[in-house]
Amino acid sequence: MSTEYALPPLDPLLRRSAKRTRDIFASCPNDGMKEDEKSARIRLSVKINDEYRDYKELPPALLAQQGPVGPARPKEQRKAITAGPSSDTSRMIATIDNTPKAQPSTFVTSNKLSEALTLHKTTRTIKPTYHPQWKLVRVISGHLGWVRSVAVEPGNQWFATGAGDRVIKIWDLASGELKLSLTGHISTVRGLAVSSRHPYLFSCGEDKMVKCWDLEANKVIRHYHGHLSGVYSLSLHPTLDVLVTSGRDASARVWDMRTKAQIHVLAGHSATVADVKCQESDPQVITGSMDSTVRLWDLAAGKTMVTLTHHKKSVRALAIHPTEYSFASGSAGGNNIKKWKYPEGAFVFNFPGHNAIINTLSVNAEGVFFSGGDNGTLTFWDYNTGTPFQNLDDVPQPGSLEAEAGVFCSTFDMTGTRLITGGADKTIKVYAEQSQ
Repeated sequence: MSTEYALPPLDPLLRRSAKRTRDIFASCPNDGMKEDEKSARIRLSVKINDEYRDYKELPPALLAQQGPVGPARPKEQRKAITAGPSSDTSRMIATIDNTPKAQPSTFVTSNKLSEALTLHKTTRTIKPTYHPQWKLVRVISGHLGWVRSVAVEPGNQWFATGAGDRVIKIWDLASGELKLSLTGHISTVRGLAVSSRHPYLFSCGEDKMVKCWDLEANKVIRHYHGHLSGVYSLSLHPTLDVLVTSGRDASARVWDMRTKAQIHVLAGHSATVADVKCQESDPQVITGSMDSTVRLWDLAAGKTMVTLTHHKKSVRALAIHPTEYSFASGSAGGNNIKKWKYPEGAFVFNFPGHNAIINTLSVNAEGVFFSGGDNGTLTFWDYNTGTPFQNLDDVPQPGSLEAEAGVFCSTFDMTGTRLITGGADKTIKVYAEQSQ
């Protein structure tokens, strides 16, 4: 026997559903308003809630610093916040803002914080140390390929350059004359370093080779075998007999200088490791990679201590400050040069404005920071504040193409008063501080 159940009538259900929908979505304190005014009010109330809900109460430590808020201040502050581009907007905000009396002080403290932050920012950017202007004083020709690497010897008598012509050339720093040419690499020489504790010059190149040259006999005395592809950068440890190299096999390798043994393979990057730097204190090794990260390594354990992921594009250059406990990294795109603090790699600030692919960075003890771009733009900065004080263009030498204005490598000499750069026009350029 089947029982038939009568369904309830549909009209009352629809009316109830519509009424609930209206209660949820169309409720407004003043139903006499026009539709666009209502939506503007709702939009503003949502915006105010999103903007200020996290600042209703400060942490106790900050609250203690603020001190009591005077009775006149909240009104002024409220006026500053509610004043808008038009009277309609301010009227709507005033209508919505039915908050209790404790709220204005919240706005005040929030604004005090932003004032403090703004003040901190302005003191950092508007008072850079004065640095003299730099000018081009010498152009040295001799290489037959792009100049990709440069290194100054610790005695400041000469410097070495490596280029796409596979030759390492030794130049007199004072006169710019060629002293010696070293041949042995079978591809572009990408990295050079002169030891401060041995009569050795180290070189690496796209031929996967890492060589140790005896500067007393002017010949290769050691090879370090292990890289699976081109070697792009090398760095000597300042106190240990250790050499660190990096390259296209996405690794950095730590070598015992004497025995040629490979101590560590610093693996973790997922693309070419374009630059590597060593220093005496932890982190002793820093790498910058085309995977857009910078890694700080524990040399003893051979493991990553910190990975810095702030860059959006490949990191091609690193520079360690000679006396300050900080370093900088450079990549392509906007906000592409960043300053970091050791030992945990805390981000300090961006060096804004050099919109190019940054190939090389250098910094001297006086706080002059140099960045060289792939398009031939050069910028000199005050390292402490991140303020640029001079912009130059690399002028391609006669016979070069306009496109050969790129800067690939740079270094300051030991006094910090001369800057040596190598570029795509096959020349080496020496810049010097102008006398005041």
